[in-house]
Amino acid sequence: MLFINDYISPVGKILLYASNKGLKGLYFYNQKYFPNISLLDAQHHENKIIYNIKLYLDDYFNGKNTSHNIPLEIEGTEFQKLVWAMLLKIPYGKTTTYYNIALEVAKIRCLKSAPFQAVGNAIGRNKISILIPCHRVLGKDGSLKGYAAGIHIKEYLLKLENIIIK
Repeated sequence: MLFINDYISPVGKILLYASNKGLKGLYFYNQKYFPNISLLDAQHHENKIIYNIKLYLDDYFNGKNTSHNIPLEIEGTEFQKLVWAMLLKIPYGKTTTYYNIALEVAKIRCLKSAPFQAVGNAIGRNKISILIPCHRVLGKDGSLKGYAAGIHIKEYLLKLENIIIK
């Protein structure tokens, strides 16, 4: 069974989407690649996973309890899953760059050149914002670059984590 519910954050409404196994999606409303989930596909109720993610988000937006043990049900291509696994390794309050992730992907996959555009596309299609912290990825020069939910939300999340932006 699938469940959807909303969470009201300081930067706007968030759609939470989960099964009984794990969180499948955390989307800011009006973000690029917002899912087309109908009430026929999911019940508009809270299950244990949605209840727990709401508690985590309350803490996160209040600057506490930065780790979580919420099970994630990650769906995507193998390439996307590889990129998202790298995002999961970025600690709270730290950043990396699209460039560094692309170099690491090239190394892991034994590629002759780094797949910069593909990495950017995979990061942009992250289905579980905040928990898979794509907001912690910056441009090669440390500047703010793209965020599916909007650059203003990315900036807010980084400041919330005390990350200084160039």
